[in-house]
Amino acid sequence: MNKKKAIWLRHESARCLLCQHAPCSAACPHGLTPDKWIRNIRFENMPELSGNGPCGACDAPCEKACPHPDFPLRIKKMLGLAAMAGPPAEHADISLDFCGIPCANPFFLGSSVVASNYDMCSRAFEAGWGGLVYKTVCMMPLQEVSPRFDAIGKEGTAFIGFRNLEQLSDKPLRHNLETLTRLKKNYPGHVVVASIMGRNAREWAELAALVTDAGVDMVECNFSCPNMKDGSLGAVVGCDSLAVAEYTAAARQGTHLPLLAKMTPNITDMVLPALAAVRSGASGLAAINTLKSLTGILEEDKMVGGKTAISGYSGKAVKPVALRFIADLKNCAELRDVPLSGIGGIETWYDAAEYFALGCENVQVVTAVMQYGYRIIEDLKEGLERFLPQLGYRSLRECIGFRLDAQTKAEALDRASVTYPLINQELCVGCGRCYISCRDGGHQAMEFERRKASVNGKRCVGCHLCSLVCPTGAIG
Repeated sequence: MNKKKAIWLRHESARCLLCQHAPCSAACPHGLTPDKWIRNIRFENMPELSGNGPCGACDAPCEKACPHPDFPLRIKKMLGLAAMAGPPAEHADISLDFCGIPCANPFFLGSSVVASNYDMCSRAFEAGWGGLVYKTVCMMPLQEVSPRFDAIGKEGTAFIGFRNLEQLSDKPLRHNLETLTRLKKNYPGHVVVASIMGRNAREWAELAALVTDAGVDMVECNFSCPNMKDGSLGAVVGCDSLAVAEYTAAARQGTHLPLLAKMTPNITDMVLPALAAVRSGASGLAAINTLKSLTGILEEDKMVGGKTAISGYSGKAVKPVALRFIADLKNCAELRDVPLSGIGGIETWYDAAEYFALGCENVQVVTAVMQYGYRIIEDLKEGLERFLPQLGYRSLRECIGFRLDAQTKAEALDRASVTYPLINQELCVGCGRCYISCRDGGHQAMEFERRKASVNGKRCVGCHLCSLVCPTGAIG
């Protein structure tokens, strides 16, 4: 498939509403599932359509059924192009052990509202998630606020960033313990992790013991929630290496199970508290939790009784920040071989692959599930299974950390080389976006005449701002 068709395919798939009980599939007279194939394309996972595409004589009732408020998706054309992708790819083995616990796949639900009761968790397991970290249990009574969510969007993308005022589980401790026991009993082949948070060393030890008795596989210490502001809770603890050490040691006294320390990104150097956790008994680390944020300053409908508060920020926008912290942890010699669960901005298999490339053995997903539902696990698994063989790997275990050594200090980069952008004139539509950005935000190296762009090599420094703003992918 040429680049122009691939770009059109991605743009068209982005228009899909991702309907529940999709009308397009319900209308297909051949019993096919165009909604699943379109979702595959949307999440960067080309579907295996060869020999299984739509009927050539079909008059596309799927398009007539599409409820898009603008105009129906051009489904027949989309699936026709996707069918040109080639034969089914080889699939890699994505099962592995994490902290000694066998996992059918490395995709876990993160501790949050997406894993906060039995019905939700059971549906997630049925959908194919390898494991989950249950919403943090505690001994204190909690009550949530309303509204408590906000999203940051840009140019038609509604969920670039996501702000939440969620606290820990607001269900009674006894109820949560019973749920954990029931989950593990009914889904013994899936991994159940209990997230805990205490107010003092005694509570950390007691909670660790209680969830262990409930039958979970692993315990995660929440040292990072930004919405728990008491001096002995959440991110306040995660910024204090002495507190991390004390509470990790206390939790270790309460359990023999693998123990994760979930770290806060609201700190300059995550390595220091991470070292404190590992030296005090943590079996592994999880990073990152949400960033502190403030949104909706001018929007009364997003405030609580006319007030707002600093709270957590997640979504695709935080992934580069998370990867920075992952690299910091893995570049520390003492932490390099410590199991690490990566969290932050994971929507597609490609996002997850970046975490694995830096040394994570497991990833946790929250915000993408809140936006798209548990069903994205199909695309996460299938995409990763198809991608690894392209790198020459037969299993996920083989590729863990393969890009870690490619990350270095900025001052160590080669500053003598320049990679000049190349313009594909067949893809260029003459919009002039590259010229505007280079003129006003770059080095005035783009020429624009007769609605065609070209590069002035004498001025170009190879920053590639032009390629980033090009809406058609004409510059590479």
